[in-house]
Amino acid sequence: MKLSKKPDPAELKQFLDEKADQFNRPAFIENDPVSVPRSFSKKQDIEISGLFAAVLAWGQRKTIIRKCRELLERMDNDPHTFILHHKTRDLKAFSDFKHRTFNGTDTLYFIEFLKHYYQQHASLEDAFIVPPGDTTVEQGLISFHHTFFSIEDHPHRTKKHLPTPERKSTCKRINMYLRWMVRADNRGVDFGLWKKISMAQLVCPCDLHVDRVARRLKMIRRKQTDWQTALELTANLRKLDPADPVKYDFALFGLGIEEGW
Repeated sequence: MKLSKKPDPAELKQFLDEKADQFNRPAFIENDPVSVPRSFSKKQDIEISGLFAAVLAWGQRKTIIRKCRELLERMDNDPHTFILHHKTRDLKAFSDFKHRTFNGTDTLYFIEFLKHYYQQHASLEDAFIVPPGDTTVEQGLISFHHTFFSIEDHPHRTKKHLPTPERKSTCKRINMYLRWMVRADNRGVDFGLWKKISMAQLVCPCDLHVDRVARRLKMIRRKQTDWQTALELTANLRKLDPADPVKYDFALFGLGIEEGW
């Protein structure tokens, strides 16, 4: 596609539709963190493993996948059962877990929160509920952040691993997690497990690769990269497909990491 100061909307849509189709395929899964929850079939196992995979999605994809599998092996590859029924002595196995700056303290708090939550709820979806009429998941992300850190004496350091729009973060990893859980298209990558959030409300995960490609395509004009940038990009993607704007995450990410844009 030839780049210009103002790409033709019809040409841009055709180009990105083709690229989304190219990368939204099962072959994409093997080298992507979504392969971690894809190894489970139980809804709660998918939710839990997917949350860890998204939160740990920092650095080389092969390393991310390896560390996620290591973490889940410590849960006997049965995360929901482990979360609900583990004993205090079982937690020792997590004290030395580490991926980048995510360490044993963070891991143990995630386990504590998830146990507390799943004792009261059947699905993590309820923690992300978006108010009726909202055009994006912004309030759902804020609500989840408040819920996650509602346990008294939570470790302050863990907050850096779960961002919120209230702090102007792009929330790229948690938006990726919502894409996995909400998008439904029978292509074999995203799960479409959650029905209380609309695909139209999703916000595009705005990582380094997506940001770079989107700027080349003149879909981002904001100088900094923050929550408003993610909203700007998503608003422009919504012009191409109002019902499913975040399908273009496949196109932008694929162009950036697979085709070196």
